[in-house]
Amino acid sequence: MSAGRAAGRRTPESATDRLSRLLTMVPWLVNRQGIDLAEAAAGLGVSERQLEDDLQLLFMCGYGQMPDELIDAQWEGGRVFVTNADTIARPLRLGVDEALTLMVGLRALAAVPGIGERDAIERALAKLERATGASAAAAARVDVAIDGGVEAQLLADARRALEERRRLHLRYLVPSRDEATERDVDPMRVVNLDAHWYLEGWCHRAQDTRLFRMDRIERLEVLDEDGTPPAQAQLRDLDAGTFTARPDDLLVTLRLLPGATWVSDYYPVESVEVHDDGSQTISLRTSDTAWLCRLLWRLGGRGVVLSPSSVAQEVRDGARGALTAYEPITGSPAQAG
Repeated sequence: MSAGRAAGRRTPESATDRLSRLLTMVPWLVNRQGIDLAEAAAGLGVSERQLEDDLQLLFMCGYGQMPDELIDAQWEGGRVFVTNADTIARPLRLGVDEALTLMVGLRALAAVPGIGERDAIERALAKLERATGASAAAAARVDVAIDGGVEAQLLADARRALEERRRLHLRYLVPSRDEATERDVDPMRVVNLDAHWYLEGWCHRAQDTRLFRMDRIERLEVLDEDGTPPAQAQLRDLDAGTFTARPDDLLVTLRLLPGATWVSDYYPVESVEVHDDGSQTISLRTSDTAWLCRLLWRLGGRGVVLSPSSVAQEVRDGARGALTAYEPITGSPAQAG
């Protein structure tokens, strides 16, 4: 094995991202036995150090615990060989049942009132139908009915306002403050993320781009006003999910004890430092300290705010307030027997 490893800090990576890379890496390397280490790293889009770390991890992967049941990876002399990986030597592909499920889902998506990107949906369906051949007829026999409830009507109205460039007036519920707010919004797009529909647009109340969850819109009215967003309105990058930290959001540093380190995988963080005892020190940005307080109370003492002190005090005050509600009432007169 190669002993020398480049020094330097690496960007923290979630377990999900690393697993996804390993599942792609193994069949890629199996079909390129003896490839130069540097060439393999470049082809996989990682550093040589990261590739060596991944190969080291493969020694502990397989379908059992015996040596002949584990993947064997060697990179002696700068050339990579991966063997005993026949079970995942071929790239992942959809089975017929998985392809049919995906086709039914796409048909359901196309039936949503006001849905955009229909051309992309139709192209994806056509590719799946060609790939599955006669089996695709099973998906065509499935009838998809979309509930014509309040949210479906909101979607249709939001899409209409977007197409006609008209402003929207919303009554929107803000769960973190348990209050409904009135807002005028210039729509920019309607998007589905994590099984929820969202309206993104320029909010005149906040004077910034905002993402509104459709099931939290209590009322939506299409106005007879121009709804063209201002020049400074920018669509948010939603590749990492609905939450996107802004540079001016509050930077908070947390200490996570074992049992709470899932937070660094689940939420976008700016840095992660792993300690020998399995705990972590992480930093993240937030514009909603009420949300952060609820998260820390949920962790039940396994999460501690290191900075800023104002947030730590907010967490303490909220916890004390909750405990006070459970204290017994003293000084009440005794009831006669």
